[in-house]
Amino acid sequence: MASSSSMSEMRRPFERGYHAVYREHEINHCPGCGRTHWLIGRMSAECAFCATALPLAEASTRSHGAPITIRHKNGDTPAWAA
Repeated sequence: MASSSSMSEMRRPFERGYHAVYREHEINHCPGCGRTHWLIGRMSAECAFCATALPLAEASTRSHGAPITIRHKNGDTPAWAA
């Protein structure tokens, strides 16, 4: 169980400091080397040059009580295998 001091820090993110995350649909510069080439996984993104790993912003905001839904990037358009 988390202590009361850590719980109060979670409620005040502006006091927590810099929190680097990979944001989809934005240009993400690596905090380690400054480049923008990333290898994207399910929960994190890794810099292709220096291997700095960042959590995906979408993965950290997902509700963990709800089932995971995988949606195709084209929306309702069916994706047929060749």
